[in-house]
Amino acid sequence: MGGPAAPQGLDFAAALAQTEAMAHHHDHLHLPHSGHGHLHHGEHQAEPGRIFAVSLGLNFGFVIIEVAFGIISGSMALLADAGHNFSDVLGLAAATAATILARSGPTHRYTYGLRASSILAALLNAIILLIAVGGIALEAIQRLVAPAPVEGKIVIAVAAVGVLVNGLSAALLARAHQSDLNIRSAFSHMVADALVSLGVAAAGVVILLTGWLWFDPVASLVIGAIIVAGTWRLLRHSLDMALDAVPPGIDAQAVREHLAHLAGVAEVHDLHIWPMSTTATALTCHLVMPQGHPGDDVLAKLAAELQTRFGIEHVTVQVETGDPDHPCQLVPDHVI
Repeated sequence: MGGPAAPQGLDFAAALAQTEAMAHHHDHLHLPHSGHGHLHHGEHQAEPGRIFAVSLGLNFGFVIIEVAFGIISGSMALLADAGHNFSDVLGLAAATAATILARSGPTHRYTYGLRASSILAALLNAIILLIAVGGIALEAIQRLVAPAPVEGKIVIAVAAVGVLVNGLSAALLARAHQSDLNIRSAFSHMVADALVSLGVAAAGVVILLTGWLWFDPVASLVIGAIIVAGTWRLLRHSLDMALDAVPPGIDAQAVREHLAHLAGVAEVHDLHIWPMSTTATALTCHLVMPQGHPGDDVLAKLAAELQTRFGIEHVTVQVETGDPDHPCQLVPDHVI
């Protein structure tokens, strides 16, 4: 790693005091963002917010249509799909709210702002979907025991509208930032919904041609299985994020090795990597550098390297000299 070498015998306390003065009296070295296209305090969030709002309106309107014609036609498959789409409406509403909240800046109480609300929205979306599946499955089983008449033509027509609505929503979301778990999950749901609507239309055709009333609740159970399959990964990822797990795509061991091989670094400990939101990742660590503070230019270069190579944009490093008379309280790594 480049940058001028620190003066020999640099006193760590003096270096830290100098750095604190430059960092407005913070206790740690807060590395600047290098600006490689990551979202900062709601930057570039206006477009996703508008797309979420449009998708929300389209899907809510379709839910009303689907419920009305599901009741008129007596189709459990239509009502099941309406329940599914309503859960998507709630998820899109949560995602829209999270996008707005993520634009807020830090406060004395919420020092990272409200960026983590996007993680909570993704988790809420997954939970809502799974609850909706339970209701769908229960009603479908009851319909299997006592099949009810179904108007196949109405089912086909409404399901065709669903294909158009969900397809349009998916196309809009495809234009947004796919690195955001909220947007990616919403996009996946819209694509899945379009396919499910095709399945509902197919069920309407089968009922129209054969008169098999039992096929309608069977189709709704298949829809429920598709929802569970598509939601499980979202639930797992959002839970991981809520528990501050290392984000997918970042190899924590590779990050540790990168830090350990920096010039002048004798040891790395207290390394933490976690998601600040569905789009931003933070890192903190302690670097033991016996020769003392390497200089702000070296730390700035390190911040740029971590962002470019690993996608970590919010980096905070504490430099220590490894003085045995003043050992770090956070060694070994299992101490937190």
